[in-house]
Amino acid sequence: MASPVPPPQPGVPPTPQQIAAMQQQLAAEAAKHNMSVEQYVAQLKAQAMQQHQMQQQQRAAAAGQGQPQQVPIKPGPPDPKALAVAKWLRSQDLKSRTCILQAARKDMFKVKRAIRALQSPEYAKAASKNPLLPKVTDRASAEETFKLLPLSLLALRVTKLETPAELQKKRVKGQWMVKIEQHQDIKDELHYVWFYEGPQWKTKLYAGLALVAIMAVVMFPLWPMVLRRGVWYLSMGMLGLIGLFFAMAIFRLILFCVTVFVVPPGLWLYPNLFEDVGFFDSFRPVWGWQEDAKKKKKSSKAKSNKKEGATNQPSDKPSAQTSSATTGAAPSADSQQRYIQPRVEEVEE
Repeated sequence: MASPVPPPQPGVPPTPQQIAAMQQQLAAEAAKHNMSVEQYVAQLKAQAMQQHQMQQQQRAAAAGQGQPQQVPIKPGPPDPKALAVAKWLRSQDLKSRTCILQAARKDMFKVKRAIRALQSPEYAKAASKNPLLPKVTDRASAEETFKLLPLSLLALRVTKLETPAELQKKRVKGQWMVKIEQHQDIKDELHYVWFYEGPQWKTKLYAGLALVAIMAVVMFPLWPMVLRRGVWYLSMGMLGLIGLFFAMAIFRLILFCVTVFVVPPGLWLYPNLFEDVGFFDSFRPVWGWQEDAKKKKKSSKAKSNKKEGATNQPSDKPSAQTSSATTGAAPSADSQQRYIQPRVEEVEE
């Protein structure tokens, strides 16, 4: 009697005897099911494929229970309901903040504030008047209403973009540089960016005015003689003002170069002409001496201290008066000296 063939070990290639034994066993199983070997092998492959698909579905369902719900982006024409919701939310105070998205300024807001606004009595009142606004009864319906915004590309989820150190120095403090995320999740702490700008009547108005101005310039030869003469005088006056400004700038530079060697540190005519001040402050004072950076800092500190002293001075007078009134005696020498001593004013050199 032949000894039984041992089954193949994992990681070890089967021997010819083991292969022959497996073929015999496969033929016996196929004969039990009244099938050929090829049909039985095809049936085994189909069963294995079906089990594999079921396992994948179970894994996807288990993973979906632990992950937040995601909204796919489907480009297309905006839904009228989404436009109505976006228009209403834009009119609400969502405490939006400015961010930078692809070198453009956008308004960014949090999801929780939008959900809170959709659950407010104001939205219920607006929904009763506007049939395009969906009804919101609970948190789930509010989220379903909010999903209309990313589906119509009216608002998309963004996250903060880590920028290099050089860009961090240039950007405004508290202003994020953001990027659009692929999955549009709905969670309270997430941020969205508005792509719905609302009615563009101002832009259309400005475009119309620009078109009218261009047409008026093109049709200048058809203007009446009185208007053309007035435009000519006005243009000559503007050219004269520009030429006078450049002449004054050149003269003040020559004056400063001469006074640097004659009466140092140098005299400036209209020293605030090119400073970051208002129009009228640019021509005040009329003249001034050249100052280095240290003296400018000291003078600015002295002016600020002088202003603080002026604001604190009225608070000292009533205290001295009340103390003298309560004691019934004459004011002390210190209080008299406080009012008698002359006020020293700083003179800019």
